[in-house]
Amino acid sequence: MVHLGSGAVTIQTKLGPLRIEFSRRGLRRLEFCRSALSGATGKFSRQLQAYAAGKAIKFGCRLDLSAGTPFQQKVWRALQTIPRGETRSYAWVAKAIGKPKAARAVGAACGANPVPIIVPCHRVVASDGSLGGFSGGLALKKRLLKLEGVSL
Repeated sequence: MVHLGSGAVTIQTKLGPLRIEFSRRGLRRLEFCRSALSGATGKFSRQLQAYAAGKAIKFGCRLDLSAGTPFQQKVWRALQTIPRGETRSYAWVAKAIGKPKAARAVGAACGANPVPIIVPCHRVVASDGSLGGFSGGLALKKRLLKLEGVSL
């Protein structure tokens, strides 16, 4: 296990290295790293490994999304309702949170998502079916969607 600060570790997966950080409340941040470090242990690490290997996983960790604004937190909760293997549009998410004209703001909230994969912002696409953006890059977004069985 490599500690990178208060509760932070980096694990190696088939998707590449992932940096995870926990607070007392739960998972606070998940980031895609550019370089690999040695692996962490524990249930969450095994769940990430299994997800990266293509298995359908229900992540069992608590989340600490307190760093987000109330709007961002609403978006992140809505993203958690998108089933594996399916996508929704930014406009759909905006309507789901009661802000039908806020699709662009939903996109910004997706970009600020501190725990991608767990809060599946990669499942959100543009209304015309194009991918939109992703903090880990569009190649990784395509890879995650294919891993989950989405036809692109």
